[in-house]
Amino acid sequence: MNTVSVIIPAHNSRRTIAQAIRSALAEPEVAEVLVVDDASADDTAAVAQGCEDGSGRLRVIRLDRNVGPAKARNEAIEIATASWIAILDSDDILLPGRFARLFAAGPFDLAADNIALVPDHMRDTVTPQDVAVFPDAPTPMSLSGFVAGNLGGRAGMGRDETGLLKPIIRREFLLRSGLRYDEGLRLGEDFILYVRLMARGARFITIRSCGYVAFQRPDSLSVKHRTADLKAFADAAAGILRDDALPADAQELLRQQERFTRNKFHHRLFLDQKSEQGLLSAARRAMALPAALWPILRLTARDKRGTFLRKMGLVKVPHEYSGIRYLLQADR
Repeated sequence: MNTVSVIIPAHNSRRTIAQAIRSALAEPEVAEVLVVDDASADDTAAVAQGCEDGSGRLRVIRLDRNVGPAKARNEAIEIATASWIAILDSDDILLPGRFARLFAAGPFDLAADNIALVPDHMRDTVTPQDVAVFPDAPTPMSLSGFVAGNLGGRAGMGRDETGLLKPIIRREFLLRSGLRYDEGLRLGEDFILYVRLMARGARFITIRSCGYVAFQRPDSLSVKHRTADLKAFADAAAGILRDDALPADAQELLRQQERFTRNKFHHRLFLDQKSEQGLLSAARRAMALPAALWPILRLTARDKRGTFLRKMGLVKVPHEYSGIRYLLQADR
């Protein structure tokens, strides 16, 4: 039987951690749930420990200092014992039968299912029966398709990105590759790891049925990231282009991802400097970097247009969506 180590990094997650743990322990394929309390200031660890169901599968590891989700995941990977690794965010849940459906779609080294994107205000009311039922339809994910999907609005992914997928990973392949989550990243660490694994030959498939619920909050790390996080992500993508052998199409798409992210970094840096030192100082810096000037102007115009449309009530910001959406486009 395939067995899974579910890894849950957690920081100040007392409100949601129990729901996440119980959803994992309910799955018969789960051999262990490893909760890594990333130096929480609240009683996350105690709440997590209270979820022990008598099976002995729950282990709570407490870190003395906050290291971020990438290093917290790596800490758990080193002590995991099951054949497969699955990451579960501390404010999300798994749906019943998730791993059985994924394992039925093999063979693979990474496999991801659809994700139900649910506004956090629906957390206490949504049930598994509210999630749409889609056919599994196992589909190989190419490296170029994965990178293209992370650019947004491409490869049939709608407005969300392939980097948000939560694949299970063959532990033996992960250990043999020597790869881990990049501990210098707090944005895009999943995307970077999956690209590097696929560059080394990992077989990635997706299924359209939904086995993961991501509760979306306007203050989550994936929505509000620091300026430095954008630069670190762009640098990591550049590192792959420098160090890994990629097919030509994937290489060009990753260059687009790197440029896209670096342009966002320069724009954010411009806004930071404008806020701290005034428009004149920010404009001088922008003009000193000709390659960054046009992206700064373009992204500034885009933001102003978006603000205008939201004020007019013509578009919604992500956390204003009132119902369930799905990461992978699929037909019922």
